[in-house]
Amino acid sequence: MTGQFVLSEMDGSVLRLTLNRPDVLNSFNRAMAVELAAAVTAAASNKQVRAVILTGAGRAFCAGQDLSEATPVAGQPTNLAEIVRKSYNPVIRAIRKIEKPVVCAVNGVAAGAGANLALASDIVLASSGASFIQSFAKVGLIPDSGGTFFLPRLAGLARATALMMLGEKISAQQAFEYGMIYRVCEPADLMTQAGDIARTLSELPTRALGLTKRGLNLSFGNDFDRQLDVEEELQGAAGDTQDFREGVTAFLEKRKPNFRGE
Repeated sequence: MTGQFVLSEMDGSVLRLTLNRPDVLNSFNRAMAVELAAAVTAAASNKQVRAVILTGAGRAFCAGQDLSEATPVAGQPTNLAEIVRKSYNPVIRAIRKIEKPVVCAVNGVAAGAGANLALASDIVLASSGASFIQSFAKVGLIPDSGGTFFLPRLAGLARATALMMLGEKISAQQAFEYGMIYRVCEPADLMTQAGDIARTLSELPTRALGLTKRGLNLSFGNDFDRQLDVEEELQGAAGDTQDFREGVTAFLEKRKPNFRGE
């Protein structure tokens, strides 16, 4: 269901979610964060949804926190921990827990929590005019929304540290070269390419893709031997799916498989 600040649109089995506060570069207020977390969580249990696209309305992807909701008031403490706990952490957890692929189309600036929202997605495409910035240090804060977790693993500790501490803006091409994103697109082609990838993913064995995502999530905290055990367990689950049976049958019959996501 479309909300006030997050637009939802189904195209076949692909759900497109659009951050919709273009007048403030899609910066997060509490309501938008709640709507986005709810939309992703609902998609997780909706069998019609087999892939998700996340993008922004207007000329930006997401400029991070709307500071009008977090500006310190004289004599009153600002409970930023509560904002992170109630607004951002549920969104990032929903994106990582949904066992369906999330394709992020970064159409403009991705700053602060907006940059880390993109990095938490499964496959990230960016317009050649897009940019990424870990802007937290510029206002005396630390990276949140999973930034301290994902960015060092994507770009390496040295680059992640510099990007976070210096707050340098980098282009989409630099983000690609640093290993942060999958592809850079011409602006006019971004949504077409994101849609093509999402449709391709939606026609693949959804359960296997979800189990793959679960394995990747678990790999962040496992040693080698434990991860081999995880692969064994998840492969067993994949082998029990209808899509596995269909895939093998189609291979033997030399035809294209018709995966149903089951």
